[in-house]
Amino acid sequence: MWRATILTLYPDMFPGPLGHSLAGRALAEGSWTCEAVNIRDFSTDRHRTVDDTPAGGGPGMVLKADVLAASIDAVADGRPCLAMTPRGRPLTQARVRGLAEGPGAIILCGRFEGFDERIFQRRAIEEVSIGDYVLSGGEMAALVVMDACVRLLPGVMGAASSGVEESHESGLLEHPHYTRPALWEGLAIPEALRSGDHARIAAWRRARSETDTRSRRPDLWGHHGDGRVQSPSGARQKKNEE
Repeated sequence: MWRATILTLYPDMFPGPLGHSLAGRALAEGSWTCEAVNIRDFSTDRHRTVDDTPAGGGPGMVLKADVLAASIDAVADGRPCLAMTPRGRPLTQARVRGLAEGPGAIILCGRFEGFDERIFQRRAIEEVSIGDYVLSGGEMAALVVMDACVRLLPGVMGAASSGVEESHESGLLEHPHYTRPALWEGLAIPEALRSGDHARIAAWRRARSETDTRSRRPDLWGHHGDGRVQSPSGARQKKNEE
């Protein structure tokens, strides 16, 4: 069983959207568990204080290291502990897969101006970012991490192969998708996809994945075989098939 423990000031936010659809079904069936723990429960003063003013001055408040440490220590059991912060290392599909293959994760959600830095010096915590933007807190980021992991658990997705060709699984963006009607507002499904030739279809999809990755995400393309990946035979399609 894959176990997620979320340390947060807002435990009612969980499981949130993960209580629905395939993730929700898997949760109800016991394929994974979701436990939300209130950080405030580990405060020791009568006001249940979890934050204080920044050392050196400045706006906002900072989550206290002693309270954070107490909450982490209460649930620590060998699972990796992640802290959701824009200062962290960007989350990748490879890291998600590694987490999904393990026993689960403890996820620490920040608020206010963030964490007292000393918590990272005294506890084994992996700082993780889901993108270069600012959220109101780490809870939404934690849901992203959990969703990415849960969908990879055995039996959660409808078909075992349905996640293999997703964007980022191969280091490339996923190819475009089409479905009926064959002609819509003057736009036709590419002829290659209607050919019934599986090799031709695979070549078209690979070529589009490479083309789209190169144009939309040059940063990914630069890491994908140094941008020198060769398309399968026949991957170059006529312009009217693109």
